[in-house]
Amino acid sequence: MSMTDPMADMLTRIRNAGMAGHAKLDMPSSNVKVAVASTLKDLGYIKNFKVISDNKQGVLRMHLKYDENQTPVIHEIKRISSPGCRVYVGKDDIPRVKNGLGASILSTSKGVLDDVSARQAQVGGEVICTIW
Repeated sequence: MSMTDPMADMLTRIRNAGMAGHAKLDMPSSNVKVAVASTLKDLGYIKNFKVISDNKQGVLRMHLKYDENQTPVIHEIKRISSPGCRVYVGKDDIPRVKNGLGASILSTSKGVLDDVSARQAQVGGEVICTIW
């Protein structure tokens, strides 16, 4: 399978690992994935992440978070923009997820930001995914 959309692959891996109840998952690393992982951590959706060097592109290891009933903290994570259909929003059109209970993650001129930070920074950008 060719990796035409590494971000969709990342989100699918997170989704599958959560459904399978895994504590951690590994995937090929990239700057954008690390930025998204960092945002997920800041938002409290994952416990932690680290990049392990392997003389290639590196491995991004993410530690998933579960509640006291072992339910994944991430209920749903959805790819919005894709290589074939990019979705851009202006600073006034940043989507709200579940009335603010969830988050959208955007790639902006100021880096990868969640919807709240992007509104504060007054920047729009490409909507990478939504999560709640």
